[in-house]
Amino acid sequence: MTDTPKRSYDLEKRKRIMRRSLKLGHCICDPSRGCPCDIFRNDGHCPCAGERPAPKGDIPPLTTLVHNAGCASKISAADLEAILHRLKEPENPNVVVGMAASDDAGVYRLDDGTLLVQTVDVMTPCVDDPRLFGRICAANCLSDIYAMGGTPKTAVSVVGFPIETLPGDAMYEMLAGALEVFEESNVALLGGHSVKDAEIKLGFAITGTIAPEDLAEHNAAKAGDLLVLTKPLGTGVLGFSHRIGRVDDDVFAAAVETMAQQNNLAAEAMRDAGAAGCTDVTGFGLFGHLASMLRASGASAEIWAEALPALPMALEEFAEDVVPGGVERNMEYVGDDLTVEDGVSDAQKYLGFDAQTSGGLLIAVSQEQFPALAAALAERNQTAWTIGRILDGEHGAIHLRQARPADDADPVSSPCCCSEEPAPATGDCCADAPAEPSCCSSSTTSASLDAFAALMASATADGAIDAKTKELITFALVVQGRCAPCFAHHYKRAKDLGLTDAQLDEAAWLATAIGGAVVRMFYLEQKQALAKSAAPSGGCCSDSGCC
Repeated sequence: MTDTPKRSYDLEKRKRIMRRSLKLGHCICDPSRGCPCDIFRNDGHCPCAGERPAPKGDIPPLTTLVHNAGCASKISAADLEAILHRLKEPENPNVVVGMAASDDAGVYRLDDGTLLVQTVDVMTPCVDDPRLFGRICAANCLSDIYAMGGTPKTAVSVVGFPIETLPGDAMYEMLAGALEVFEESNVALLGGHSVKDAEIKLGFAITGTIAPEDLAEHNAAKAGDLLVLTKPLGTGVLGFSHRIGRVDDDVFAAAVETMAQQNNLAAEAMRDAGAAGCTDVTGFGLFGHLASMLRASGASAEIWAEALPALPMALEEFAEDVVPGGVERNMEYVGDDLTVEDGVSDAQKYLGFDAQTSGGLLIAVSQEQFPALAAALAERNQTAWTIGRILDGEHGAIHLRQARPADDADPVSSPCCCSEEPAPATGDCCADAPAEPSCCSSSTTSASLDAFAALMASATADGAIDAKTKELITFALVVQGRCAPCFAHHYKRAKDLGLTDAQLDEAAWLATAIGGAVVRMFYLEQKQALAKSAAPSGGCCSDSGCC
């Protein structure tokens, strides 16, 4: 055989290495293969001698190179639990949260005022672009520290890469993307470790710190707590559907946007509110992670299917019986602990089991702390949904109901956005509030709101710009800012002024051009909510909306 003319090789090295392999009857690098191997026979290269063809063409789509994408590549929770429970828990008085807790991260006491928080996470590509994959992976790994209420400080990389078959540029782009996220988060990447692997794998060991009083654990949920979720669900099914060509890039873009979003601001809001129960939602799905939280807390939960936030097209794909394997594995882990009320669709049930990549935080917050959490989330422009509550008894049980009980009082409905308190980011803002004048009207008794209403009346009146155009501008700003209560009010006002849906759609596209796919996702969610009910889900009273 002859060498490729594009590259010169060390023929003496090749002869020396192949002579050893031929003598043994096995390749010295891969004993499962003989020598000469297929690569040598077909391409004239001896990988064991360091020979490989020069990279050709572009980097292939990364998701085509792996069997399971993203956090769906995790070992199932049931298999993992069966193995880990056989291990002896190390005895160390400074271990605050260890293996037995099965929490998002381990916690070690450095001194009376400082806890060390450590975690490691590794995943396969969930998107085709290497740099974007690196960003999503870094956000996913940092999330475990945020879920504990901690502040990440350092990172160390773990890489598996088929360096003999893929150009090294792909590995560079992955690490460069992750480094961008770490720099944004003020986290120092200290180094790492890499191995040759048939599939691409990227992960990071993250170390952070936390004050003891800020520690949030998944065993801290208590009966009466409300459950708040900070990201929509559906990244697993949409990623799968995108890989097999069922959904296009525009639909998948919303999933990519939410996967790349960090949970740092949601964690800050949780600390500000003093919430002590939390976990992040990743590969085991919402119900898998919730079941772990409930078993550790000795409690059960009620989830309202209608309140579960879904990425665009996620429920539609489940309704078409597109159910990835990760859903089945997560269902096996939860098992009979889930009971489903009549009227709940299979699609809604599957959504709760969908394996998420870089999902949101699931926060258990007391009714007294809920208004503070809602305000803290709103201040940071963080979307969130109240999806259920913690109950007594039946440790680990999850009751999936279609809707929240009609007589269930919302602890935040009294300090509603129609009052002087900050508008909550979650829950049914004015669902149980008595009819009141709009917070944009001048009939309220609050002097500060009187002044604000006067400002709004002046700003939206005809002038150099006519009132309709001003309302279109305002509507675009509302969509770009992702204010759900504001959307309800300004949608109604726009329709009252005679603006058409086509005009509002164009205004929303302008907002999307500035804010990205997550803004588009918000717009579609709000329109779907309006189509279901005169009062938007998670919003304010339709007749007394907020500005």
